[in-house]
Amino acid sequence: MEDSRHCHNRVLLLLMVVGLLAAWLPFVNYAPNRLVSGESRALWQLFPAFWLLAPCLLLILSFVPGRGAQIGTLLLAEALFCLLVWSAGRAATELAQSGSALARTSPGSGLWLWLALTLLACSDAIRRLVSHPVWRWLLNAQIWCLPLFLLLSGELDDLSLLHEYSNRQEVFNDALAQHLTLLFGTLIPALVVGFAIGLWCYRHPTRQGPVFTVLNIIQTIPSVGLFGLLIAPLAGLVLHFPVLSRFGIAGTGMTPALIALILYALLPLVRGVVAGLNQVPQEVLESAEAMGMSARQRFWQVRIPLALPLLLRSLRVVAVQTVGMAVIAALIGAGGFGALVFQGLLSSALDLVLLGVIPVIALAVVVDALFGLSLALLKVKQHD
Repeated sequence: MEDSRHCHNRVLLLLMVVGLLAAWLPFVNYAPNRLVSGESRALWQLFPAFWLLAPCLLLILSFVPGRGAQIGTLLLAEALFCLLVWSAGRAATELAQSGSALARTSPGSGLWLWLALTLLACSDAIRRLVSHPVWRWLLNAQIWCLPLFLLLSGELDDLSLLHEYSNRQEVFNDALAQHLTLLFGTLIPALVVGFAIGLWCYRHPTRQGPVFTVLNIIQTIPSVGLFGLLIAPLAGLVLHFPVLSRFGIAGTGMTPALIALILYALLPLVRGVVAGLNQVPQEVLESAEAMGMSARQRFWQVRIPLALPLLLRSLRVVAVQTVGMAVIAALIGAGGFGALVFQGLLSSALDLVLLGVIPVIALAVVVDALFGLSLALLKVKQHD
């Protein structure tokens, strides 16, 4: 009895206390058109008593010890997350039936906060329940199955963000293609160049100081400034060699954006290569040499596999960094989701801004999750 009076999950307790306070924030915002802020509706106004039941159950579970309480926390928090997504779509549908065709229902700050709190509760429960990295990844990934089903089934079509997507579907698809081009056009060359420079620095330790100094200086230059510095040289180069324009090289657009993003990617990649190769135990290399392996075999069959986790972590950082920084590349005509963001800012259309921001966040999460799965599988393979 005494044990039950103590909180066994302070993280969940804090999250639910914040959630109860968030219930008074706007759950959705209803406006007569896309340019007007409109009026807010709280969750308890739309669905009376609903907002109190699930958080109270989770509060109770925070005082219950044992694995069963963690399983219940995960199931209830995930159900609440899916129910919040469905409720937003349902509220938008009900409000749309009573308004004009131009009316918009957008998610409010309370909904965003609630979604974040439930995801944090799920993540904390999964961390406490499972230690195996692959199972952790799978449990985190399955949370999104039902919300994606709701999105694809049309249950959320009355939300203003989906209205904006419907009106600009072709523009959105072009922005997605351009953003992916910036991502892969950065990662592949940066990986080749970064690995070569890192390997050279590893074999010549005295050169590491000057190389990292230059790369650190590049990293400190603001992204907009670096994009601007590349415009004039590239424009002058194309002016003197007009044949370059046939290959898509220009002072603005993809060319300076890709060069700048590659330069930004070099520092973490080179550091990852050098650190990864240096952390290979000397005893392992000596054992491989005693087995008769040549220097080339030791490098490719021993050093690289043991250094691979650190290399993947560096590439993971670069990939997520590139997804975010590619937004700024829209300022020099490179396109991508940044074009939607800046167009929405200029026209004071929040839905258009979100149409550019949310896919960037989703793309960064997907890229990070894929690298996380690769590292989890690699960790399991190395343990086996």
